[in-house]
Amino acid sequence: MKKVLMVVGIGATASMLLSSKSNRIKLENSFRDWMRKIKPSSYAKNNNLPIEKGGNPHPQDLEDNKMVSEGAMYSVNFYNEKLQ
Repeated sequence: MKKVLMVVGIGATASMLLSSKSNRIKLENSFRDWMRKIKPSSYAKNNNLPIEKGGNPHPQDLEDNKMVSEGAMYSVNFYNEKLQ
C-alpha cells in the first residue's frame, strides 16, 4: 500500500510540475545536457552543420561521388542554398 501511495504521489507531483511550459522547457534542457554528458559523441556529430564539404566532393572520394551520381542531390541543394 505504501508503494502505491508513493507512486501516486510522485505522479501527482510530476504532473503538477510539468503543467507549466517553462518547467517543461527546463526539464527538456536538463535532459539534453545530461545526455550530452553521457554520450557526447552522438550530439557532436549533429552539430557539424553547415557541411563545408557538401556540394564539393573531392575527385578521389569515390563513395561521395557515387552518392552524388546516384541522385542524392539534397545535400548539394542544401549547401547551395546556405552558400547563397
